[in-house]
Amino acid sequence: MIAITGATGQLGRLVIHALLKRVPAQHIIAAVRTPAKAQDLAALGVQVRQADYTRPDTLDNAFHGATKVLLISSSEVGQRVPQHQAVIEAAARAKVQLLAYTSLLRASTSPLGLAAEHVATEALLAASGVPFVLLRNGWYTENYLASVAPALAHGALIGSAGAGRIASATRADYAEAAAAVLTAEAPQAGLVHELAGDTSYTLAEFAAELSSQSGRAVVYQDLPQAAYQGALQQAGLPEGFAALLADSDVGAAQGGLFDDSHTLSRLIGRATTPLSVAMAQALKA
Repeated sequence: MIAITGATGQLGRLVIHALLKRVPAQHIIAAVRTPAKAQDLAALGVQVRQADYTRPDTLDNAFHGATKVLLISSSEVGQRVPQHQAVIEAAARAKVQLLAYTSLLRASTSPLGLAAEHVATEALLAASGVPFVLLRNGWYTENYLASVAPALAHGALIGSAGAGRIASATRADYAEAAAAVLTAEAPQAGLVHELAGDTSYTLAEFAAELSSQSGRAVVYQDLPQAAYQGALQQAGLPEGFAALLADSDVGAAQGGLFDDSHTLSRLIGRATTPLSVAMAQALKA
């Protein structure tokens, strides 16, 4: 039995569907905070169980009978460490044989502020006694594709990444990797997978690709971190989220989102989705 936390999230659903290609639906547990939101997964034969990070009793029930658990990092930045600790402790009580965790690319040396909670979680895993494997995911291409509409509207893509290269991959690529690790015949405990896209781009190249595909001129405008954060807040983003995005761009300028190991494509057995393809799909949508 394989349990997936956050199974109704954007990555979680993709992992479930990737697993369905590999194992019977009844061998998959969708561990979710609100089971009513997982009716589509239940209809596929997946076991849906409540899993609330703040209620350890629900985690015990969610992981009952599970031999492997995928802990998809919480979306609640600032609260991740205690939430992840609850999952790790429940996995230990369930005596799972493998706990996979979606960390951050080169978390231990990353310049991104996001890395701190991932590093803390990795330390909890190391101290837990639970066999674990790290899926250190790089940036999701969708993070930047979310800027396509405003960039087209204003003729400019703004950011603070300078000439930093970003080796992103799509959520579907990372989901396939998680499914591959969770179903691998080779032992995974103790491994650290640094995962990123096969190819990289700067935000200026992103803007050029957008211009080419849309037929509308879009330029990249690089801003100081504070100015970029301010622009994001002015556009309606909460201060904390705007600060996170601006910090991540600065981290990208320092090489924090680049990797050329091709570990991800080796895990999934194909090339990662190129930016051009992901952007074409986003524009079509």
